Amino acid sequence: MLCTKCQHDNPVDAKFCNGCGTRLLLACSQCRYSNPPGSRFCGQCANPLEDPAPAASSPRFESPEAYTPKHLAEKILTSRSALEGERKQVTVLFADLKGSMELLGDRDPEEARKLIDPVIDQIMDAVHRYEGTVNHVMGDGVMAIFGAPLAHEDHAVRACYAALAMQSANRAYSNQMRRAHGIEIELRVGLNSGEVVVGAIGNDLHMEYSAIGQTTNLAARMEQLATPGTVRLTANTLGFAEGFIHVAPLGPIPVRGLADPVEVYELKGVSGLRTRMQAAAARGLTRFVGRQAELDILGQSLKQAGAGHGQIVALVGEPGVGKSRLIWEFTHSHRTQDWLALESGSVSYGKATAYRPLIDLLKVYFRVEERDDDRRLLEKITGKLLRLDKTLEPILPALLALLDVGVEDPEWQRLHPTQRRTRTFDACKRLLLRESQVQPLVLIFEDLHWIDSETQSFLNGLVESLPTSRVLLLLNFRPEYQSSWGSKSYYAQLRVDPLPSESAEELLLGLLGSGDQQRDLRRTLIKRTEGNPFFLEESVRSLVEAGVLSGERGNYRLQAPLASIQVPGRVQAVLAARIDRLQPEDKRLLQTAAVIGKDVPLPLLQVIAKLKP
Repeated sequence: MLCTKCQHDNPVDAKFCNGCGTRLLLACSQCRYSNPPGSRFCGQCANPLEDPAPAASSPRFESPEAYTPKHLAEKILTSRSALEGERKQVTVLFADLKGSMELLGDRDPEEARKLIDPVIDQIMDAVHRYEGTVNHVMGDGVMAIFGAPLAHEDHAVRACYAALAMQSANRAYSNQMRRAHGIEIELRVGLNSGEVVVGAIGNDLHMEYSAIGQTTNLAARMEQLATPGTVRLTANTLGFAEGFIHVAPLGPIPVRGLADPVEVYELKGVSGLRTRMQAAAARGLTRFVGRQAELDILGQSLKQAGAGHGQIVALVGEPGVGKSRLIWEFTHSHRTQDWLALESGSVSYGKATAYRPLIDLLKVYFRVEERDDDRRLLEKITGKLLRLDKTLEPILPALLALLDVGVEDPEWQRLHPTQRRTRTFDACKRLLLRESQVQPLVLIFEDLHWIDSETQSFLNGLVESLPTSRVLLLLNFRPEYQSSWGSKSYYAQLRVDPLPSESAEELLLGLLGSGDQQRDLRRTLIKRTEGNPFFLEESVRSLVEAGVLSGERGNYRLQAPLASIQVPGRVQAVLAARIDRLQPEDKRLLQTAAVIGKDVPLPLLQVIAKLKP
């Protein structure tokens, strides 16, 4: 029996490790719960503990230090003292190779490892692409966590995208194995979201954690219930990722250990929506209130740009204050009726992907769809470009390459990567400026705090060409992003603050209704959220989901006494991600202050935190 601490191989009947003296515990292969020796089923998830183990994976999978990307490892180790002991909103992912024992049969262990290891590599690559943490590698499967130890406000979306990516990669690998060895290799993946408490983080990046409730158990059960080649998730995960994914409901399914059946869904694909604003618009937007002054300033900048004096307007504010909603309302109003609006934005997991926002912008311009093959892409791009201006034909290779269409131009192939980068920037700038001569443009780049370096360089170059163009460059970002355009006379920065009490009241009237029953609730919500529109909407949504409110938007009724209002999980995720980006010493100070309360006298904080006056 292997010791879970030092990995020493002990006799089957041993109770303590011969190597280090630690009490021996039997780790479950599904949820990693430590069971006492002699257990036949896991006490956490009821998984059988006596199943024969599949072929062991390579030594490089044995330590998190060996397989965690360097940049993620550095983030974790740098801030681990501030991470240990924290509660985190997470999504847990289990993925395993279905029927590995039958698949491997009598194959030599070395040959078996050669078949299984590429599957594990693909799974881990998908997890790391979306900045998840591989917590355990279990022979023919992986357990990963998104949102811990580093918090992510979109942990469930990342986990869903990773699950789809690993299934896509495995289908290609399975096709190769079918042709080479006549075998099918299929994955099954399970997801569930909930809370965990982060425990000790070792120098080798091994992380201990305690699941709260059924967080890990349900993820393991989803994987066990999944048919080969599919991904199953709970309603908890769907609630966090709603709008960003397509699912098929499978109905309530009994789960061992739970009194009530669990609603289960099969993950079918991504929705194409990239931002929280787009997801909110798909659900139905709430009343837009309190931003008339900002709309007036945007309207004045639009008039100047339309007269040939290009403008930049940046909206700056904390998460949830309504930066994206303000842009949406402006670009969908009568003011921009004769303008072409092209929208793009950065995503939290996209910094490592060069040009992503720029590529998305061009896809909107050329009306590229997911089902378009290279031939169709070539027709769309070439046709639209030449109809705009035949003299732009020389920039075609750069645009095709950027949109991942094969380029047969020999001159383009001979260019050095630095020259290609310059040509790419020039091509995109020429295209947009030429289009603005035909019709004025509103170019929207959202969430610049997540922008990649290449798109940032493109924007820096575009900004220099704006003064004589009919372009309004509309940006938004959080306060941590530092703009380099403040000295430009055609640059304006608007701070978007939470709603004042009157406007927050107006928003809640549209959400809750105007009855006397809701008056106290409206006051409580405004006080708790301090007028942040996203926090207000999520608070109401969570009360509806919890059954405290019933009815429909604009006419809700209290169904239970309002003893207290919990911070919604989606809001917790946003706040935790913001806190994790603080410097370790600042984060520890915040945690110390939080123990005292919301308002902390400075002298008291200095004493407790041992700060110098």
